[in-house]
Amino acid sequence: MRFSSKVFGVRELGVGEPIGYGDNFVTERPTRVGLVACGYADGYPRRASSGSPALVDGQRTRLIGRVSMDMLTVDLTDLPAAGVGSEVELWGDDVSVNEVAAHAGTIGYEPLCNVKRARFVYR
Repeated sequence: MRFSSKVFGVRELGVGEPIGYGDNFVTERPTRVGLVACGYADGYPRRASSGSPALVDGQRTRLIGRVSMDMLTVDLTDLPAAGVGSEVELWGDDVSVNEVAAHAGTIGYEPLCNVKRARFVYR
């Protein structure tokens, strides 16, 4: 199963700015943040930590901040070509669901079973 979404917004943040619920991630350098249309209501693990892997336009990056109900945030600082409309692979061919699950303290089957409201495309 491939679980993907798109970047719907980009924000430039300075040093020392918090991201996400509970301000559990604080920028340590000027940071370019991508807002991704996917959250725990879509089946992405709510407990996934900052550092969880993702692919943006085929380039590996990481989640930063907590996963929200309908949104998560990714680090675009080192991906200057990425922006609104960029494809985000949350797991699939290049990002293992097991790796994502490990960042959430669970097993790969749990996130796979939690995807319910996403549009399914069968190939």
